[in-house]
Amino acid sequence: MRNGDTLPAAHARRPRRRRRALIVIGAVLAVALVLVAAEVARRTIAEQDDVRTDPAFYAVPTPLPAGEPGEIIRIESIESAPVGTSAWRVIYHSRDLEGADIPVSGIVIVPDTPAPDRGRAIVSWAHPTTGAARQCAPSLGMDPFEYIEGMHELLAEGYAIAATDYPGLGVDGASSYLLGIPESNSVLDIVRAARQIDEADVSERVVLWGHSQGGQAALFAAERASEYAPELELEGVAVAAPAANLNALMTDDIVNLSGVTIASFAVPAYEAAYAERYGSAEITDILTPAGLKATPEMAALCLLAQNEEIHAIADPLVGGYVTSDPATTEPWRTMLQENSAGSNPISVPVFVGQGEADALVLPSATEGYVDLLCSQDADVTFHRYPDVTHGLAAYAALPDLLLWLPSLEGAHPPADGCG
Repeated sequence: MRNGDTLPAAHARRPRRRRRALIVIGAVLAVALVLVAAEVARRTIAEQDDVRTDPAFYAVPTPLPAGEPGEIIRIESIESAPVGTSAWRVIYHSRDLEGADIPVSGIVIVPDTPAPDRGRAIVSWAHPTTGAARQCAPSLGMDPFEYIEGMHELLAEGYAIAATDYPGLGVDGASSYLLGIPESNSVLDIVRAARQIDEADVSERVVLWGHSQGGQAALFAAERASEYAPELELEGVAVAAPAANLNALMTDDIVNLSGVTIASFAVPAYEAAYAERYGSAEITDILTPAGLKATPEMAALCLLAQNEEIHAIADPLVGGYVTSDPATTEPWRTMLQENSAGSNPISVPVFVGQGEADALVLPSATEGYVDLLCSQDADVTFHRYPDVTHGLAAYAALPDLLLWLPSLEGAHPPADGCG
């Protein structure tokens, strides 16, 4: 009977323990929610303060005082940086297509964890298309970290991250849209700028990482790094759905809305860069009268933020924006070829990720570029992702990218993308 008496008491204690456990869990969750809400409020207030101070920060002196590539012109801390990180907004010297000194903006972000004795390796992030107008710079956004794909994962691995806006975005200047040399200069020069920030503790070890337009910029930077920035120790370059072959991109896309939008961003940039060689009229002659009229208006808009406005202008122009395929019409054929990746071999490991449902950078275009890399005896790791569209390519590639990064230090052999 005594044993029988004790059983109900034991069972009675269990619900009380469960209730206490639930109360504790509820209290922990409540505290966590309060902390999350406080962090959101902190970042929101700081972001609003950033927006109010942006105009003064991005107004650089005219004429621009001379400086070496990567030399910092202006710097300020970003108070809205995610918890556990420190970040800075920078304006730094870079070089345009002709080698002239230009100012470029961007951001640098590092984890708050102690840096290794040698300093932090840095990932130079090259962003996908946001537009070609000054106000389309990622660093000008309410959340300047929004477009850094893989930021949290890379910071957790101990990397510093530098994210250029590219020339013409953020700071006033000529657009560099899909111009390989000025884009790639800015990708490398922001690493030089980051290394000047004592608190960032950045080493000379660099990995390049880019998506779409940023893939083109990162690949160009990898091809040119040993000549343009020989003091940097480039360890590898990773790209997702890269705009590597611009001739293929134009042929594939000029017949749709994406192609009209891309071309409208590229025309002013290429006209400014190549007018002295070819003349403005020869460059813009490829546009129909309607295309010529609409281009300045489209080029002034930002992708994503002004999608509806872009669609309203571009939709009626599909099939009637250009008079012929730019990829086969001079001088566009030559200009696009000069700004396509692959002219020079890449001597460091290359990671390529491609979504098989990508309707912008077609899988066939990326496969063609990988074949070119293989013909140049590059060390290639190539991953295809079924059902992944263009916008999700970088996120789909992240797990494989994080496994590939240790291979750059010999942790394990990379996959053979040329096998």
